[in-house]
Amino acid sequence: MDHEGEGPGGPVTSREQDAVRLLLLIDGACEPLNEADRVVPLLEHAVGVMRTQVKLQKLDFWLRNPDYLANELLTEYENDREEALLDIADRILRSEEPEVRRYPMLRHHFGAYEWLDDALAVLRSAGLLVRRRRGTVSRVRQHDYFLLEEGRRVSREIIREAPAFDYYVQRVELVLRLAGEKSGSELKKQQYLTREYAETPRGTRIASISEQARRRLTAIRHELQEQEAGAA
Repeated sequence: MDHEGEGPGGPVTSREQDAVRLLLLIDGACEPLNEADRVVPLLEHAVGVMRTQVKLQKLDFWLRNPDYLANELLTEYENDREEALLDIADRILRSEEPEVRRYPMLRHHFGAYEWLDDALAVLRSAGLLVRRRRGTVSRVRQHDYFLLEEGRRVSREIIREAPAFDYYVQRVELVLRLAGEKSGSELKKQQYLTREYAETPRGTRIASISEQARRRLTAIRHELQEQEAGAA
């Protein structure tokens, strides 16, 4: 079982920490059930669903890697020039968050990946989540994660009454804002645009880009200062 501390590729998380993070993420990202879902007996107490493991893994990657999250915020800023995005990236990169809050993931065939079954088992055994596999006996095509009423209650209770998890509450909101309505496949393509991510050998942990992101932030700030000086 994973535990917090240093592993071969850097810090690793505990099963319980993973379970809380995934519960908050699934609660925030789940979509309404469709009519086919509603007739399944096991889902009578479901309140929403996150479809595909690919999407869950890609959102979780940004939660676990603040350096990549900040780098994506810089990209969004350059596209939209929304100053709030630059300010959030600035706060992340000027702090120790990219080092102390970073939990590396493997690069798999479909991009960032980490074994989540232990954490999901915690949620399922507590009656917070139901996972359904789609496909055939020999080939699972898709995993869907159904949040149950009790899962939503516990998630909202954590948000209200557990200040120790405020960091994940805030970061889930930021990750979901960044992801928008993108599918898991679209998020995968977006993350592959970062060279260091794409060039990571399959089966190894995706390395930090904190220094690259900090240099990028400095360059953006310098450019803005030059623009302001030129306009003065």
